[in-house]
Amino acid sequence: MKLLHIDSSVLGPHSVSRQVSAAIVARLRQASPSLDIVYRDLAQIPLAHLSGSHLAAAQGAPAPAELAPDLAASAAVLDEFLAADIVVIGAPMYNFTIPSQLKAWIDRILVAGKTFKYGATGPEGLAGGKRVIVAISRGGHYGAETPYAAGEHLESYLRWVFGFIGITSVEFIPADGIQLGPEHREKAITGALEAATSLRAA
Repeated sequence: MKLLHIDSSVLGPHSVSRQVSAAIVARLRQASPSLDIVYRDLAQIPLAHLSGSHLAAAQGAPAPAELAPDLAASAAVLDEFLAADIVVIGAPMYNFTIPSQLKAWIDRILVAGKTFKYGATGPEGLAGGKRVIVAISRGGHYGAETPYAAGEHLESYLRWVFGFIGITSVEFIPADGIQLGPEHREKAITGALEAATSLRAA
């Protein structure tokens, strides 16, 4: 079994999503000591955002020489994702959605002919069968019953993205309200870590 661990927070050791994603991986490693784990830190080694040259190359145009390293990085990212049986992602909410670093990664794994295709009835996901677990951290509360529900574009976006490529049962472990004060933060982190340590093994 192969596990791909992705972190995207820019806060380093102060990050809640990193703390929870690490706890998820530790739980899964404990359950399966032979798990093959690949780690990618999108803040420490960021991917470039897509440009016109990227899109032209993807459609068969000659790629400029200076783009070669980035195209190699794209291929490596896609291969890591395709090879993984389990994907664990640390995803904080920045300004109501995912970090731009994580968006750059998503742009490298949503590839026509690799993770989805268009058929006579519309798009079809090709990456089903993977287990995806996302540790999310949000400064406030964005549940359906709250006044801020319309501003939630983190969990909803990731559900749509992974559903589009065939992964329809994404698991989310949230730490909500971490900016509402020390007590709220501690409660949110404790709850998320407890959820991480009680994850099903497989």
